[in-house]
Amino acid sequence: MSKGQRITPRAEDFSKWYNDVVARAELAEHSPVRGLMVIRPRGYRIWELMQRALDDMFRETGHENAYFPLLIPQSFLAKEAEHVKGFAPELAVVTHAGGKELDEPLVIRPTSETIIYDSFSRWIQSYRDLPLLINQWANVVRWELRPRLFLRTSEFLWQEGHTAHATEAEAEAEALLIMGLYRRFMEDWAAVPVITGLKTDSERFAGALRTYAMEALMQDNKALQAGTSHNLGQNFAKAFNVQYQTQDGALEYVWNTSWGVSTRLIGGLIMVHGDDSGLVLPPRLAPDQVVVVPIWRSDDERTAVLQVSERVRQVLCESGVRVRVDDREDMKPGAKYYEWECRGVPVRLEIGPRDVSEGQAMLARRTGGKVPVRMDELAEFVEETLKTMQRGLLDSARARMVQNSIRNATMEQLVEKIGSDGGFVFGGFCGSADCEQKIKEETKATIRVLPDEEFRSSTPPEKCVCGEKAVAEAVWAKAY
Repeated sequence: MSKGQRITPRAEDFSKWYNDVVARAELAEHSPVRGLMVIRPRGYRIWELMQRALDDMFRETGHENAYFPLLIPQSFLAKEAEHVKGFAPELAVVTHAGGKELDEPLVIRPTSETIIYDSFSRWIQSYRDLPLLINQWANVVRWELRPRLFLRTSEFLWQEGHTAHATEAEAEAEALLIMGLYRRFMEDWAAVPVITGLKTDSERFAGALRTYAMEALMQDNKALQAGTSHNLGQNFAKAFNVQYQTQDGALEYVWNTSWGVSTRLIGGLIMVHGDDSGLVLPPRLAPDQVVVVPIWRSDDERTAVLQVSERVRQVLCESGVRVRVDDREDMKPGAKYYEWECRGVPVRLEIGPRDVSEGQAMLARRTGGKVPVRMDELAEFVEETLKTMQRGLLDSARARMVQNSIRNATMEQLVEKIGSDGGFVFGGFCGSADCEQKIKEETKATIRVLPDEEFRSSTPPEKCVCGEKAVAEAVWAKAY
């Protein structure tokens, strides 16, 4: 998409709008290999900021980073039957290397449970080795037939945590702890509200005992699974003989968890906050939180304005703000404004000759509004503006999610809501896989989660949307 082209309005074609924003904001592009993507520097910087925030959370809770091989013996996947069955259609397999056919094909990791638990079987000998709390930042490959940048690509970046515990209760606590960390990241950093809860058996991770997930609602009222945390039970421990000696001298299998979020979070960020002018970034995840645009007409004005702009940059940097000065001479100020708006920079500071003489800068918010600010108050004002914008984006997204959710739905209401504007539909669920499948076939909606207590309706539904007795409340939606 060339820089002169407009961004398609969301109301006209949301999918094209999304692709336009990714291109115009220079976040990513398609690779020559179908299904793969090139993440451009701005897109990768957002991922780095996400990594830093999450990694700090993981370390604070005792997790350590490691790295495991990209290639996995095919026989490893076959050790856990449900696991290999779940991933078989997405596998990429290496059969030749060094000019020769391999004795055993190697799978490019779709996830790393098998190769990691092979290592765990050597690292864990005694109860003293537990809990073992490992995370890795890596890439994985799951062959994708309908790729979309960030949302569904054959290769993507992610973190995957893998832990081993002495008891099921400890593993369950770990899975829930991580889901809490993920939710805190989504709300405090990404400014994206989520609903957390348990996946149904048909939606849980292949080989897991239980899967917990967080679901976010995009502006087109489709859900995005933003992260998952799995209690794996002892399935993989038994497959890879991961045992420990108890204090009493007995041998027991460990209890495992795995959990992860990926670069699809960047896609979610775009679809929750973006507008018809392009990307809107929450300040905490913005590569550039402030851009200074100096304005001049003559050489004398240029010198004075650039000097003040550089002082502003230094002052803001000392305050911990990520800031850049756009002093390009081959672009008019209006074109710069348009470009930085498209890229989602939260705050723009315009400094012209009049601003220099009056000791001020003109502050424009990406979310709307423009105000003059005195230079001696600028650092404090910018810091408070960024905090206010961060809170405002979360509040707006949460209000939109509530507005586009209905509760205690009947089957008729579910079908009507999903078939019209979409959104989250809360209703009773009888627990039947047949009921779940029938609704999926009729509406193309799936149960996103059986919501945690905090997100459930104040009055528990007595009947499933199908009319049978409800055993739980469910959240339905169409999803990416």
